[in-house]
Order: sequence, then structure tokens, then C-alpha cells
Amino acid sequence: MEQMQRYAVYYAPREGAFAFRANDWLGREPGQGRDLPQPVLPGVGDPRAITVEPRRYGFHGTIRAPFRPAEGVDEARIRDTVEGLAARLAPVTCEGLRIEVLHGFVALTPVGCEAALLDLGAAVVEGTDRLRAPLAEAEIARRRPERLTPRQRQLLDRWGYPHVMEEFRFHLTLTDRLDQPEPVRTALEKHFLPVLPRPFVIEDLCLFGEDASGRFQLLHRHALTG
Repeated sequence: MEQMQRYAVYYAPREGAFAFRANDWLGREPGQGRDLPQPVLPGVGDPRAITVEPRRYGFHGTIRAPFRPAEGVDEARIRDTVEGLAARLAPVTCEGLRIEVLHGFVALTPVGCEAALLDLGAAVVEGTDRLRAPLAEAEIARRRPERLTPRQRQLLDRWGYPHVMEEFRFHLTLTDRLDQPEPVRTALEKHFLPVLPRPFVIEDLCLFGEDASGRFQLLHRHALTG
């Protein structure tokens, strides 16, 4: 079994209209690794130019951010751990999704489930912590620690990522950071509105892996059945 460079636990939608439209927009299907033609929306320009980073990761919502596996930890152990977590954790049901601008990029964010999402995120971070290698200096520097709050720096040191526990904000990224994101947000709102799920349910933990090219693939999907 090929060992990936890093692993992550994400939400990714099950097959259906929402997943198809999101994957088409980013130009990649992360389960099969296929590149897809991206739709050109009125007033948006070249979609490939504004989706470089989210296309690399595949359409997802982060639950446990990417980590290097600890020494002696292989993919089978990571998969078994995530499967065990999914068996004891319950799905999270939200009222729906809205499109907004977050720190310059356009994203989908959930409505009406903040406390349940915090609980899910904390449980997954705690339950997978023993799988990750300690952060290297370069990984710490990449998180720009000088820009973090004291609490976020504590979380980075303890859990390997600053935006966990009470700092966790679940979102589904649709673009890179943009100088003028509002016209893109408006176009994407029209594009996605017909397929946005109501309610929006996080019903799986999805194990993703970063391959040698730096792109993330969907490796395993585990239903939340707790």
C-alpha cells in the first residue's frame, strides 16, 4: 500500500448534484483523481486562475488538517483509527449552507450547527493526534506564528494546527484569495444555489492523502454511525 506524504480527515459530499457541481467548479474529482473541465461563469473570467489551491486539495471541509504520519504509523492504522471514530460519532445536521467571503476567499459555510461542529472537530482532532509526527520548524513557520493569537499558538503547539477546538470554523473553500472577491461570490451564489443541500448533513469522515505530486486524493469514506 502506497504511503502518502500527508493525511487529512475531511468532509466531502457523497455522489449527487452538489458533489458534481462542486467538483466541476474546482476542475477535479478527488476520488478518482480525474481532471474536469471547469465552467466559465459570467463576470468571473478564467476559473483555473482563481482555484489553484482548492483544486489541489479537492472539494472538502477540513475536520483534521493535513499531518505527516508519526514514525511507525502506516495508512492502515490511520484508516482503522478514522473508521473507529466514525463508528462512535454521530452525523451533524445543519440548516443549510451559505456563500460568503472569508479572509479574501469565497467559501460555503454551514448555518445552524455551530456547537455540534465544534464537538465533532474536537473529537476527531483528539482521536487522531497520536497518529501525527511532531511539527518540523518549517511546518511551524508556514503557519505564520507571528500572526497567530496567543491561544492559536498554544493550539498549534499542542495539536499541530491553530484553528482547532474553539477556534475551529468549518468551511468549504471555492476560490483562492482574491483582490475583488464580491463579484465572484455573487456569481458562485447563483451557480450553486440550485444544488445547495437543505438540510446540509455531515454524514462521513473522509480520509484524504497527499500524493507525491502534492495533490490530495479521497482514499476512504467512513459513515458517521454513532
